[in-house]
Amino acid sequence: MTLKDVVKWKTRMSVVYAAGVWAVIGSYAYFKYTGSLDGPPVKKGEVQEPEDPNQVVYETAHCKTIVMYKKDFVPYTTRIYNFIKSFSGDSGSGDDAK
Repeated sequence: MTLKDVVKWKTRMSVVYAAGVWAVIGSYAYFKYTGSLDGPPVKKGEVQEPEDPNQVVYETAHCKTIVMYKKDFVPYTTRIYNFIKSFSGDSGSGDDAK
């Protein structure tokens, strides 16, 4: 590459970079002006505590989901962690304390 080619390449890339920056600034200004940047209004309602502590309620604008856990539920990740931890030979692994 000659020096002229390098200068042309640098000029072209500067134009591309400037166009990108102005596109981002223009998009931000457009969304700020139209109010789309703020998002939809959020309802702030009272959170109802479930009667059962093993019941979790997830509620959105479109659906309501109720998840009920067993009484002594242990997540699978904790079970796998405890299983792998039992191979380390720790004295406090919990099996001999029964």
